[in-house]
Amino acid sequence: MGETYTVNLPSYTIGPDAYQSLPYQMRRFGKRAVAIGGRTALEKARPYLEKALKMSDVTITDFIWYGGNATYENGEALIAQPAVQLADVVLAVGGGRACDMVKYVADRLDKPLMTLPTVASNCAAVTAVCVMYHADGSFFNYYYPKLAEHCFIQSDIIADSPEPLLWAGIGDALSKECEAAFSSMEDKLSHTPLLGRQISRICTEPLLEYGAEALASIRQHQASEALEQVTLDIIISTGIVSNLMTTPDSYYYNSTLAHCIYYGATATQNGHRHLHGEIVALGVLCLEWYAGHIEQGERLMQFNASVGLPVCFDDIEIEEDEFEGMADTFTQTREWKHRPQCVTRERLLKVMREVNAEGRRFKRQRDGLSER
Repeated sequence: MGETYTVNLPSYTIGPDAYQSLPYQMRRFGKRAVAIGGRTALEKARPYLEKALKMSDVTITDFIWYGGNATYENGEALIAQPAVQLADVVLAVGGGRACDMVKYVADRLDKPLMTLPTVASNCAAVTAVCVMYHADGSFFNYYYPKLAEHCFIQSDIIADSPEPLLWAGIGDALSKECEAAFSSMEDKLSHTPLLGRQISRICTEPLLEYGAEALASIRQHQASEALEQVTLDIIISTGIVSNLMTTPDSYYYNSTLAHCIYYGATATQNGHRHLHGEIVALGVLCLEWYAGHIEQGERLMQFNASVGLPVCFDDIEIEEDEFEGMADTFTQTREWKHRPQCVTRERLLKVMREVNAEGRRFKRQRDGLSER
């Protein structure tokens, strides 16, 4: 027998009237909520919230900007606010950093948390981890809060969010299945991570099937079935996998080589010019080539090209002479620490060069240019 542990899985509501269920979900916790999030997110969510709560006994004591980044300094400032201290429930409104910041606040105050993501770019709304930053914007550490009581995904708000964030969210979510399978392939898994790995198997296909249509929907600011399926994939499916395959101190199967490529890119001259999920999508190709899944890698390369995600390092403005510096950075990450034993620095650098060459060849063939 092992140690005692608890697993909490997210509950959620999605649709054009998602916020209407907020009073019901709050019924056991109290009647006063404080909404904390991004400025634009609060502006977009507020009319929907006020309409949903109009005929209820739930009130929102204040709408508060989260501070612009998930830092411990911003968290303590929020905790000190009277409207936050008096609230029965804390609402996190916005994108990943806003959700992470409010998750920290609710956890420190031991108050019920509900999340209202306004973009489909990541799974922060339903995960039990916060990515925390220094005041200068650099990465600090991970904080492990409790899970949100409920997540509300208002379709119209998602449809009105910036297209690049959904685009990058698709790129990031493409990594979930291949990273979960690859990072855990050498281990005999117990029930919880095994469940996570199995759920990860449903994360790729909806993106390939609905991704292009979802991007077309968001360009038109129109909710659609395709956009809903992609939103659920990015926020819910990948979030469940993250919760099941991540622990603070023991196993970590949530991400591996694709995210190593991202962290390495942050050490390059132009890496900061590109979105997280954009770079991860290229990292997925590197992982598939490393694993020997060339057919799947070529399939994903075709998909990337069809929606404008990168297929080679040229697309993210990284030169091959920067690869060694990337390796110096990604070998310091948690992803590298928990890598399968078969992974070596030298082999990954070789694969990066192979993918770069293959992506360049793919683009030449697509554009009808000569191989000479």
